[in-house]
Amino acid sequence: MRWTTSAAVRWVALLLLCAAYLQGGLNKAMDFHAAIAEMNHFGLSPAGPLAAAVIVLELGAAALILTGFHRWLGALALAGFTLMATFVALRFWEMPQPERFMAANSFFEHLGLVGGFLLVAWLDLKEHAHV
Repeated sequence: MRWTTSAAVRWVALLLLCAAYLQGGLNKAMDFHAAIAEMNHFGLSPAGPLAAAVIVLELGAAALILTGFHRWLGALALAGFTLMATFVALRFWEMPQPERFMAANSFFEHLGLVGGFLLVAWLDLKEHAHV
């Protein structure tokens, strides 16, 4: 088996794709007051229930992706979440320079994550359609 097609390399790639969501979900769970403050910072309410939902979404969807159980569903959930969060948190077109430059870069990097998750979902659905 070539290293490029090994299951271990695939899993590590999926882990890297999910790393920010695992880190974010764990940080929010360990410091729930900071998670509530983040929701309030972005004007989202009710902050407590939304923070809890984000924790469940980030950790749960990442777990689906990494275990392979309904991987497509976890990938679509993180794609949708990332797209929405990007438009809430990275409204670069409303920012002055130099914040605009950094936020625009981050905005498009997040769109890349969305594309990565859509690709994971597509590949998983394609793989299971032929089983």
